[in-house]
Amino acid sequence: MSTALSAAADRGAPGPAARKPSRSGRPCEPGRALLTMGVEEEFLLVDRLTRAPAGRAPQVIAATSGALGPQVQHEFFTAQVEVCTRPTSDSSRLRAELAWLRDNVSRAASDEGCLLVASGTPVIPPEGPLEVTAEPRYARMVDRYARVLGDLRQVVCGCHIHIGVPDRGRALDLANRMRPWLPVLQALAANSPFDRGTDSGYASWRSVAHARWPGVGPAPVLDEDGYERTVETLVRTGHLLDRRMVYWYARPSEHVPTLEIRVADVNADLDVVVLLAALVRGLAASLVSEAEAGVPPPVVGSRALRTAHHLAALHGLEGDGLDVGSGRRVPAWDLVGALLERAAPGLDAAGDLPMAATVLGRLRLGGGGACRQRAAHRRAGSLYDVVDTLAATTSAQEG
Repeated sequence: MSTALSAAADRGAPGPAARKPSRSGRPCEPGRALLTMGVEEEFLLVDRLTRAPAGRAPQVIAATSGALGPQVQHEFFTAQVEVCTRPTSDSSRLRAELAWLRDNVSRAASDEGCLLVASGTPVIPPEGPLEVTAEPRYARMVDRYARVLGDLRQVVCGCHIHIGVPDRGRALDLANRMRPWLPVLQALAANSPFDRGTDSGYASWRSVAHARWPGVGPAPVLDEDGYERTVETLVRTGHLLDRRMVYWYARPSEHVPTLEIRVADVNADLDVVVLLAALVRGLAASLVSEAEAGVPPPVVGSRALRTAHHLAALHGLEGDGLDVGSGRRVPAWDLVGALLERAAPGLDAAGDLPMAATVLGRLRLGGGGACRQRAAHRRAGSLYDVVDTLAATTSAQEG
């Protein structure tokens, strides 16, 4: 357990209205507003009887759009539904909104004979090719990337975390500084060991399957002019369909003023989702302070970074990762401890350090999402039980 983790575990979590102390015990720097954060979650709809992906998102979205409005949306396949939170600087409020969104969608899914499941890949294979959502852009993607899509039976679900930034230049600078830490966040979020009836051997098979798409991978180090030139070239040459297909692990959003982090599997455990958002926001706050002090972004080799992401997908929290600074393989939990230390000032300023310590301590004892899926399978020997456990956890509002 890291110093920050063990120290925070001994502290009582303040209430939402409490004045947040800094790590030094002094109040937070007056006048510095907390960074806002938001979350997008992509879920699978599975048939209640077969537990296979079921293309009923149009009905589920129609049933919830009155209450949720644009916070519930279609995804690429009709067996998926996406929810998105409003920006907030309060992790408790973020959790409450995610629970509200999940509850509404889960009840609508039940009315359509479905379970709402938070897993990066489908545990049970679809009974046939999945239906693509009727949207012109998706139709163009099907035409252009037929080889990537194959037989239309592969579906992946991620969790994307947004951090509010004032402009694209600062979003890119923050993305450059976050690159070494994204494999650690990926390992924490790994929640897709099973894919269509088989154990993939990976903690996050979603990471592998999603990487087949053009535009997926670590972001290059770019300033604003470099970003515009690079994206324009990728679209003009046909490598990408449009600017929205920049699927880098950290990217400036094309539709809202945020930096979007795209390395996480969707997770059934709501506390893990809030932990990930808080860690990203805490890390961002610490790195913004460095940028303001004129500290240059770290230099990280692309080969080391890709190796780190591969190990995160393969092992999650249960094996080694790569320390991209030293080039050494070390236990994944050592890297988690280093991430917590790095993000601790930002976590502390927001009052999130005790929560992060508690959830990380629970994950260290019980394992991450991939470990819990495999444990559910060992208990009953049935992939149906894995789906049922995921659905029950996805819909749970407490714990």
